Amino acid sequence: MLPKLRLLCPSGVLAAAITGAAPALAITGVCPDGSIFIVQSASDVPCKDAKRIEPHEVPPVRPENLPRPYLWEVHREKLDPNNPYNLVDRAAQMRKLGRSDTDGSTGATPPGADPGAKTASPPVVASAPHSAAPAAAKAGPLGLGLSSGELRDLFFVVELQQQHAPATFTQGTAKGAEALRVSFAWSQAFEDRVHSASAATNGKPLLFSVQAASPSTFQPNFTFVQGPVAFTPKRDDASQFGVLQGHAGSLAARDLALGYVVLPSGLDLARPIDVYWDDRRLAATFRP
Repeated sequence: MLPKLRLLCPSGVLAAAITGAAPALAITGVCPDGSIFIVQSASDVPCKDAKRIEPHEVPPVRPENLPRPYLWEVHREKLDPNNPYNLVDRAAQMRKLGRSDTDGSTGATPPGADPGAKTASPPVVASAPHSAAPAAAKAGPLGLGLSSGELRDLFFVVELQQQHAPATFTQGTAKGAEALRVSFAWSQAFEDRVHSASAATNGKPLLFSVQAASPSTFQPNFTFVQGPVAFTPKRDDASQFGVLQGHAGSLAARDLALGYVVLPSGLDLARPIDVYWDDRRLAATFRP
């Protein structure tokens, strides 16, 4: 099906649009049925409750067909510290302070600068900025009453699930060796345990394990995307996120951590879900 696009404008206006010289009085907007219009006067707007927008702000007509959600891309581009638009202000701040933004300094963040600009990580959709302090990732988990033996078994569950539902991030050292491994898995038994512990938690729990092969830093900056839905669990909300064993932050070699995230009930674990961890991405089907 072709996208709906209404060009309700005189031939002169249309010719100007084709040649790239948009008329000064052109009105662009979107109707409630999803059609887009370009008209010359308000009386020509073809629908009620139209949303007027600038021509460069026209959203995709079929956003569900994009490889990533449209709102995710808009948010990421706006806050990306490497966006040239944002670099203008940052460069001015660096000149005012008399030092280069690339000198490797670890001093205080310049006034007005984005704290996230110190890392290469993209901003997270629909989430407050993450604190770099490890304490922010130590949200008290749900009271699941798991014994040390059961926690050990959950580690094994995550590892075994990778054989038929792989969902693993790896982080390498400067020499190419594996430094950190982060894996996700779904377990029916664990989901039942979570739902039994909290009647208010009715989402889709996933386990994640962290294994450090060498000294590393781990922060659970996770985002899950399926279709138009992008979800970032709140690390201070036990109904969305919890660390069951170990901790986030600085990890020594051979350190382990085990935790969970609870996805919204609207996400389908039997369909591919894009998982983002900082600047890394993978596509996983947790219940193939």
